[in-house]
Amino acid sequence: MMMTAKPAIVPSRLTTPRGLTATLHRVSLFKSASTVSLWTLASRITGFAREALVASVFGANALTDAFNVAFRIPNLFRRLFAEGAFSQAFLPILADTKANHSEEEVQLVINHIATKLLSVLMIITLVAVIIAPLIIFLFAWGFYFKSDAMQFQLASNMLRITFPYLLLISLTALSGSNLNTYDNFTVPAFTPVLLNISLILCAIFLSRYLSTPIMALAWGVLIGGIAQLAFQIPFLRKIKRLPKLKFGHHQALTTLKKRMLPALFGVSVSQINLLVDTMIASTLIAGSVSWLYYSDRLLELPLALIGIALATVALAKLSNYHAQKDSKGFIETIDRALVLAVLFGIPACIGLVLLSEELIVTLFQYEAFDINSAMKTSYSLQAYGSGLMAFIAIKIFAPIFLSRGDTKTPVKAGVVAMVSNIILNLILVQFYGHVGLAVATSISALLNALILYFFLIKQSIYKLHINLYKMLFKVILSVIIMSLYIIYFDSDIDIYYGSSMFERSGLIVKTIAISIAIYFLSLFILGVRLKNL
Repeated sequence: MMMTAKPAIVPSRLTTPRGLTATLHRVSLFKSASTVSLWTLASRITGFAREALVASVFGANALTDAFNVAFRIPNLFRRLFAEGAFSQAFLPILADTKANHSEEEVQLVINHIATKLLSVLMIITLVAVIIAPLIIFLFAWGFYFKSDAMQFQLASNMLRITFPYLLLISLTALSGSNLNTYDNFTVPAFTPVLLNISLILCAIFLSRYLSTPIMALAWGVLIGGIAQLAFQIPFLRKIKRLPKLKFGHHQALTTLKKRMLPALFGVSVSQINLLVDTMIASTLIAGSVSWLYYSDRLLELPLALIGIALATVALAKLSNYHAQKDSKGFIETIDRALVLAVLFGIPACIGLVLLSEELIVTLFQYEAFDINSAMKTSYSLQAYGSGLMAFIAIKIFAPIFLSRGDTKTPVKAGVVAMVSNIILNLILVQFYGHVGLAVATSISALLNALILYFFLIKQSIYKLHINLYKMLFKVILSVIIMSLYIIYFDSDIDIYYGSSMFERSGLIVKTIAISIAIYFLSLFILGVRLKNL
């Protein structure tokens, strides 16, 4: 039975006895998501090391604002084209071709799409390099009108170096989608580590030889993009899926075009919202862009470990199940993804909010990154952190529609969320500055998630069930107990400010470790057994 033809909501089978197939669904999802999370953790750890180094060496000022804008622009398009619209539109096409056509046709689809992607991105990159000042003006117009023209010029020069990263990382995403389709999640998950290593090495060594030291970070982005693409090539050769140039028309290109444009809005609205935050923040006091950037970076750790890891695996599996007309596997995958999201996402959300200042001080508050910057960054982290579950929900809900070839529904939700974010930005920034921008982004993410869920019910695809609500109750109760420990036993922030880096690290690790232990012990007492999830 085709999923699109279901007459009614398929009931969940979360706690009912299931056969071997359901067990394999569960284990496969958890194992694959765990693999992605493990390597994503490695990527984020090296990323935090990178951010801590950059903050320590360069601080939070006009120079770092310029780099963050120059890096955020291609990074935004990376998430739109690479991890966003392109991957989400391409992977279901590849899964369908793999399930219903010959291996030769699979390779032909890959060749045509890779050639078209390369051609389009080469043109976009060339134009962007030429008109870099105009792009900076469009995305951070506040730089242009400031009395010091240096910041605007520096951002333009760095964008010319960083923008080719979009081309490199998009080809890397194409390679990663190929590998994911063949159940290789490890290599794509590890690949981002190479960017962090490149930035760290350039910040330490290359910066010494440049008249403008911070330019080393821009070169680090470009070198990292080259390293990421080169790393995946041997693995594509191994599965015999290395793309070859193939010009001409193919039906897969038409399908990809039809799905990509809507997916640009539907999947990547959160990134568009973050960019809007940056645009408005560029008009505020110096440091505002960097405060938002660093808090967003910390938000992305749990989002990547939970939301993106689940979304990456779920999309591949949902696409395969839909192509094979396996409705049982389809629903089973959604069940498992939501259970894992609730189990790990809610405590992460509360942890970010309650430990925001401690985390920022421990990671970034050294040398050029002063106490004021730490406090300002922690405020926006609290605002972003409060919306973590909404961000995670979007990562799970959107792929459900995309795996079925439905890009219109995520667009409807995304457009509403984006418009609401802009309106809320303009209102809240007047009262709360950069924090108001973060609050607006979280509220719009919640609206996006609610709309997506509404359409899941309306289209008779999926509905939350009583067993998930029971799990939610137990998780919330356990989180309350965990929160009481944090509030009453880790409330003296002055200890962090007066401690060394190693002392701060020890304090925050102890607090997080005890909090996790309390949380899972509470779940155990309430009858939750992880081995049964």
